[in-house]
Amino acid sequence: MNLRGLQLLCLFCLGSLFALTGLKQFFIEPLASPLPNLLWFLVQVFPLLAVTPGVLRLRARSCLLAALAAMLYFSHGVMVAITPDMRTYGLWEVGFAMGLVLSASFVVRHLRLASAETETEAREDQ
Repeated sequence: MNLRGLQLLCLFCLGSLFALTGLKQFFIEPLASPLPNLLWFLVQVFPLLAVTPGVLRLRARSCLLAALAAMLYFSHGVMVAITPDMRTYGLWEVGFAMGLVLSASFVVRHLRLASAETETEAREDQ
């Protein structure tokens, strides 16, 4: 898969985790009042929002941080999947988190290989 396809997969998984978190926070298990509900949602999605601009710019560090942030959602998804009534939601969260980890890892690998090739070409030209 090429780099742009992997970037698209990263963004798809980021957006899916964002949407799943919003679905749970606002429709499945909302808090009693709207303001704390919105604040808690923002706290939950802040890791996703923080890494998205870097993933859009194909920054290796941001993709690595996206993979690390996905581990939070993976852990949460596993804990939620243990309960029978939320098992489907938890498994979707685990799936999208693993998709983000894998795609972001491959993006970092591609970027590192491209950087190494550029350095090798620059040394050969000297």
